[in-house]
Amino acid sequence: MVTRRIFIAGTLISMLAAGSAGAQEAVKIGLILPMTGPFASTGRQVEAGVRAYMALHGDTVAGKKIELVLHDDAGTADQTRRIAQELVVNDGVSMLAGFGLTPLAMAVAPVLNQAKVPAIITSATTSAIMKQSDYFVRTSMGGPQSALPVASWAVENGLKRVVTLVTDYGPGHDIEKGFTDQFKKEGGEIVEAVRVPLQNPDFAPFLQRVRDAKPDAVFVFVPSGVGSLFMKQFADRGLKEAGIKLIATGDVTDDDLLNAIGEPAVGIVTGHFYSANHDSPENKAFVGEVRKANDNMRPNFMSVGGYDAMHLAYAALEKTGGDTDGTKLIEAMKGMEWMSPRGPITIDPATRDIVQDIYIREVKQVDGELYNVELKTYEKIRDPNAN
Repeated sequence: MVTRRIFIAGTLISMLAAGSAGAQEAVKIGLILPMTGPFASTGRQVEAGVRAYMALHGDTVAGKKIELVLHDDAGTADQTRRIAQELVVNDGVSMLAGFGLTPLAMAVAPVLNQAKVPAIITSATTSAIMKQSDYFVRTSMGGPQSALPVASWAVENGLKRVVTLVTDYGPGHDIEKGFTDQFKKEGGEIVEAVRVPLQNPDFAPFLQRVRDAKPDAVFVFVPSGVGSLFMKQFADRGLKEAGIKLIATGDVTDDDLLNAIGEPAVGIVTGHFYSANHDSPENKAFVGEVRKANDNMRPNFMSVGGYDAMHLAYAALEKTGGDTDGTKLIEAMKGMEWMSPRGPITIDPATRDIVQDIYIREVKQVDGELYNVELKTYEKIRDPNAN
């Protein structure tokens, strides 16, 4: 009986030790997204992309199980910072990812600098974010990346006099400057620069200013999710009928909203790093998985940012052999190259920012749906503000 008790006790100790070792093998990634509030569509898309990657590539890397810890910051910077602290201190995450808006990413920089934990930005685009912490790395874009090729394409296609219309906050300022600098460099003229308030925008009076200026085109940036309202008011003001061409960043014709925008979107030319219509095996697999797992939801550029964040996390863990030291992980991420559903991408080793192709696209009908159809590729575009 004594021998049997010793055996049982020994077995229990072994089981507990094995359980403890198993727990240590898990790598936790904290995902901080706006799942509620006005930017909930961003959170929904990023989460779909993250889970699509895990569905297609498994939940184990370098012998360790990947565990997602998702928290909703409702798009509020104070909550983002608090959640990041809790994830690092209480949950023991090895990496953070997400950050749907610039202020949310900025808010976590002090946490990263103190804890030395990498944070992969899936959405926020302001150039200045990357300089706030050596532990930031980005799989979305630097805002001006999409604007530069649009400026070049406009001049190439005879659009010499342009009004810029952007939302009045960090990304809008970056994009306005990127477009303006490139457009002027190539011989274009900026007739007027218009900025629209971020909160509760009413585009009508600003669009009237554009119409009165009689440019060849208006170049537009509005945040993802606001495109439908902008397009409705653009149509109502009759700018197309006045001969003013709309050119924009891809946020305006967001894949997630494009079919809801409808006929007014047809013919709009935009520059961006991703279209759900991109023709590659990687994208077909990605789109298929997101649609299957999310009631036929079409993935957008936010979603592919989440997908590539997970690729980067997995690849870094492979390179470190499963070592979760934050400095080693961020070093492993520098210089990474892979074929994304969007096309070829690289993480610049000097800036930790993404280098990627930007596509000029036109909204067209494809099999009864509206898509951003790629017309031209501008290769290996960097954020001009990154250095």
